[in-house]
Amino acid sequence: MRRILITGGAGFIGSNFARLLLQRKCEAICIVDLLTYAGHRATLADLLEDSRVRFDHGDIADRDFVRRVVTEFRPDWIVNFAAESHVDRSIDSPSDFVRTNVQGTFELLEASRSYWQNLGTEAAEQFRYLQISTDEVFGSLGPEGLFSEDTAYQPNSPYSASKAAGDHFRRAYWKTFGLPTLGTNCSNNYGPFQYPEKLIPLVLLSALAGRPIPVYGTGENVRDWIHVEDHNQAVLTVLERASPGSSYNVGGESELTNLEIIGKLCTELERRRPASANDSMRAVSKKDYVDLIEFVVDRPGHDERYAIDNRKIREDLSWQPSWTVDKGLEQTVGWVLENLDWCREVGPDLGERLGLSSLAEVAT
Repeated sequence: MRRILITGGAGFIGSNFARLLLQRKCEAICIVDLLTYAGHRATLADLLEDSRVRFDHGDIADRDFVRRVVTEFRPDWIVNFAAESHVDRSIDSPSDFVRTNVQGTFELLEASRSYWQNLGTEAAEQFRYLQISTDEVFGSLGPEGLFSEDTAYQPNSPYSASKAAGDHFRRAYWKTFGLPTLGTNCSNNYGPFQYPEKLIPLVLLSALAGRPIPVYGTGENVRDWIHVEDHNQAVLTVLERASPGSSYNVGGESELTNLEIIGKLCTELERRRPASANDSMRAVSKKDYVDLIEFVVDRPGHDERYAIDNRKIREDLSWQPSWTVDKGLEQTVGWVLENLDWCREVGPDLGERLGLSSLAEVAT
């Protein structure tokens, strides 16, 4: 029975983590979120029906707000999911990423340190701060190799640079102050409640609307895909079992090129919602969802390949992914089709392309 503070809890991964905790009979959850473009009250609707869940609307970079919430709620664990997370948006507006992912992490660590230092001995020993991060901090792999916990940081986008800074602050607070911090670096997540600008929901919603499915460059960039439930099980396992100061890579062991995952999505969508029965497809004279694929200008600095080495978390904590990518995509496609109202309510303009500002500046 724990009291857990979740920042970014109105977003994709954080809200799913809250649902997992409620299944595990936790004592209380405090969700903190600024409700920017990717965090929505609609995502919290089912969670706020539970009396154990409290919601505080605010910015983790706001020192007074963060310290007040931590002091009032008195968490056993703090899990920082809050982040600006879309690479294309970081190209257009890097300062937003510095504020949330760097300044916000710093303020949360400072609030955690002040709170932890005033706990009794037993509570202080049980307290944990977990920083949720990404494999993108390690840069880009070639055709071979895997990211391990010892891989050098080589971020290639403003997003990954800001997440790397948060990771370094998390480690420094353990080494300098003894704050019992933990870190995880995960691969690409997918599953229910994912914000529709991300690849998988974007492909599905574009296809259903008979719109072009944009593929950056050649579509051969490789990502390791993990179902959000597997990721969150790993997060909970790290909180429950890992030694303070440690960090773990979390991957789904499912490497696919962008073209391969788009192909799988189109196949599953065809099975559930045939193109021949889709008025939007008939309107654009397309007989198959894959016919909507349109190759577009590549993202600036697009990393070639990410792949996670899971050995440490497997061996130390006995965690491993349980979802195959095919079963996970089948479930995700079904969820999107059953929750189109949610997708429309929270989603952006599917025709908007972000992340090209640097190319335009070079051209001029």
